[in-house]
Amino acid sequence: MYLGVFLRVVVVGFQRAVYPIFPKTLIIAEPVIGSTLVLNQPMGRQSSTKYSILSTAMNFAILGPGLVADYHVTAIEANKHLGASLRTIIHYEPSKFEGISEKYGVPCQSLEAALADTTLDAVCICTPSGQHARQAIACIEAGKHVLIEKPMALRLADADAMIAAAKANNVHIVVAFQRRTEPLFLDIKRAIMGGDLGQLTMASVVLPYFRGQTYYDQAPWRGTWAEDGGGVLMNQGIHIIDLLVWYMGDPVDIKAHAGTLLRDIEVEDVLAASLKFSSGAVATVTATTTTGDGAPHRLELYGTNGCIQVTGETATRWYLKDKTLQTVVPHITSEPVEAGASSDPRGIKAVGHTALIKTLITAVNNGQTAHINGIEGRRSLATVNGIYRAAGLIQDV
Repeated sequence: MYLGVFLRVVVVGFQRAVYPIFPKTLIIAEPVIGSTLVLNQPMGRQSSTKYSILSTAMNFAILGPGLVADYHVTAIEANKHLGASLRTIIHYEPSKFEGISEKYGVPCQSLEAALADTTLDAVCICTPSGQHARQAIACIEAGKHVLIEKPMALRLADADAMIAAAKANNVHIVVAFQRRTEPLFLDIKRAIMGGDLGQLTMASVVLPYFRGQTYYDQAPWRGTWAEDGGGVLMNQGIHIIDLLVWYMGDPVDIKAHAGTLLRDIEVEDVLAASLKFSSGAVATVTATTTTGDGAPHRLELYGTNGCIQVTGETATRWYLKDKTLQTVVPHITSEPVEAGASSDPRGIKAVGHTALIKTLITAVNNGQTAHINGIEGRRSLATVNGIYRAAGLIQDV
């Protein structure tokens, strides 16, 4: 299998792998050390291989000590056997440096100071969404790899600028769509690529979330177009939209309705959309943050040979009409489905972020393109903005 020609450059005493010149494969770091899944593009039957994951030291900074930063701290610590180390926290307010430093046990400094540190290798960007593009490009131009919380940007032009900057500076972008690293969702991808479901014809996404007014009032950037970039779909729902386009492809036609029914915010708190794909398959997306207590999201995929229904993070139905086509062992559980983050943004586990850090380390050390790279991160952004434009919420994307 052709793995692409790639360059290597030596930076601050260790060997840093950069993007392949001709990237033909995307790699996924799986839970077992050294194991990766190779996905060919265009989509075909997948094959597996082994790459060594080197234990080269990789120093991280976290930009933005907010709610999600704690997940990155845990994830970096969990990857210390691969050389991951938290070097610094980045914040914009000097008066808060001391308190932040005491909380995390590492120095806190400005972005400018951190980027001048030649021993710093990567930055986890955990700031409000509207700041992602500017901050990511600054990190990239300083030669730092970046792991960016979703969405990678608010507009496609900004995402494109980030991707171009990464290519020009030979660094990696990983976007925090952690479900792409989790066994269930990886096996669904394998099943689709293996033809288990036959030809996909329909999909459904239901996002019945709850975020009360208090949630928005806690941070002035939430619920604004300038800093949040959208409401339930951009902030909460984009994770499942990412899975939708990963499985179904990019939509070619979109119709949508959206509104703000209950929350005192600029952006939508309820939305419904219909999508059509180049294959002729269709999908529906419904989303809200106005349910009473929130309920687990649902993702359903239907094909000519069966269906997979996921509630929360659990496969509740995995049916194949012709089991001789099966290439993946179905995931079925009778355990109760947890609500997850449907009503509380802290209702997620750190295992996904742990895999994201590993994905970045693997990509850097093996000279391959991580499968949740900037180009892939751009796809869900394009779909969300396409839905917003169809609903009349924005004029450009």
